[in-house]
Amino acid sequence: MEDLIKITVIDREGEAHELDAPTDMNMNLMELCKSYELPVLGTCGGMAMCASCQVYVENDKASLERNDDEQAMLDDAWYVEDNSRLGCQIHLAQEHNGLVVRLAPSDDF
Repeated sequence: MEDLIKITVIDREGEAHELDAPTDMNMNLMELCKSYELPVLGTCGGMAMCASCQVYVENDKASLERNDDEQAMLDDAWYVEDNSRLGCQIHLAQEHNGLVVRLAPSDDF
């Protein structure tokens, strides 16, 4: 099915989860993780206002460029690395096929 891509999410224990991700539903990475019941809060509902969906992009399948709102949130967040992104700001598309991300540490889990 050409509307599905594969994304690998490495959880906080180091276990890799290969997820089928639809590209025809305007879904973001945070929503995908929540739909697979991975430990991602997404407290603000995808508004780039909480950083509880922070991930580390482990390969070149997603841009590391951030919009102003995402950058402002990451400027105040914990555990930020050069490859940090907010999952809610990565909107799933064909170019993300093969994306590998690692969940950032969280004090909530």
